[in-house]
Amino acid sequence: MSLQNTFVQRTKLFVINVIKLYKELPNTTEAQIIGRQWVRCSSSVGANYRAACRARSQKEFSAKLSIVAEEADESIFWMEILIGVEIMSMEKLNYVFKEARKF
Repeated sequence: MSLQNTFVQRTKLFVINVIKLYKELPNTTEAQIIGRQWVRCSSSVGANYRAACRARSQKEFSAKLSIVAEEADESIFWMEILIGVEIMSMEKLNYVFKEARKF
């Protein structure tokens, strides 16, 4: 499997794992608001990486990859908030937290 295909699979798995964790959030207003933001930016990681793979130029590829990094960082932010307000534990988020840092 090529490096590009490996990243396509990893970013897709990242989104799937975030969605599974989102489903475990309590049904409180704050948890759902934070969770929706988290799912949006996390899913953008995968979608923008796929778009980068279809870039027509190196400049376009670099621009799309910078969006991937930005969305991964935002995903980390929302996980930090979930941990900070004690909605989810670091142990629960550990895998996706580490994965987001790699993008």
